[in-house]
Amino acid sequence: MRPKDHDRHKLGTGGWLRASVLGANDGIVSTSSLLLGLAAAHSSHAALLLSGTAALVAGAMSMAAGEYVSVHSQADTESAALAQERVELRDDFIGERRELTDIYMRRGLDSHLARKVADQLMAHDALGSHARDELGISPASRARPMQAAMASAGSFSIGAALPLAVVAIAPARNLIGAIAIACLLCLLFLGGWSAKVGGANVRVGALRVAFWSALAMAVTTAVGAAVGRL
Repeated sequence: MRPKDHDRHKLGTGGWLRASVLGANDGIVSTSSLLLGLAAAHSSHAALLLSGTAALVAGAMSMAAGEYVSVHSQADTESAALAQERVELRDDFIGERRELTDIYMRRGLDSHLARKVADQLMAHDALGSHARDELGISPASRARPMQAAMASAGSFSIGAALPLAVVAIAPARNLIGAIAIACLLCLLFLGGWSAKVGGANVRVGALRVAFWSALAMAVTTAVGAAVGRL
C-alpha cells in the first residue's frame, strides 16, 4: 500500500517558494559579491559595513517592488479573464456548457459522460469550473502580489544579512575566504532545501545554486582585485 501522503504534490507551494528562494538567493549572492569585490579592492572595514547595509535595504525594496509589480500584472490578467468569462456565461450559458463538455472530451471522457460532468459542475459553480478547466486558474495558483512582495523582501533581507554578519565578526585577513565559505555553505543548504520542498533532486538543486553563485562571486572578486590595483 502506498503511503497516505503519496499524492500530496508540491505544486501548491510554487508561488511563495519561488519568491522566497529567489529573494534569499539574490540577497546572499548580490551582497556577498559586492562585499567580496570591495574587500578585494582593499576597502576599509567601515566602507564594507556601510556598503553591505545599503545593499541590504536597497535590494529588499527593489525585490519587493519588482515582485509586486510582476505578480500584480498576473493578477490583473487573471481578473480580466474571469470578468470576460462571467460575461460569456451570462450571455451564452449553453455555449459555455458545450465548450466545457468539449474540454472534457479532449481529456478522454466519452461525450455522454463529458456532458454529464459539465452539467453537474456548472450547476455547482459555473465560473469556478471554467476558471479551472478552461483558463487554468485555481485558488491555489491565484496570483497574490502582496504575499509575493513580502516574501521576496523578507527573504532577501535574511540572505543579505549573512555576508554582512560575516564582515562584522570575521578578522580582516580572512575576510574574503570567510564570506565565500559561509555564503556557499548557506547556498548549498538553500538549494537543497528548495529542491526538497519542491519535490526535486536535492543534490542537483544544491549544486546548481552553489555553482552559479560561486561563479558570480568569483567574477566580482576578480573585478574588485583588478580595480584595486589601478
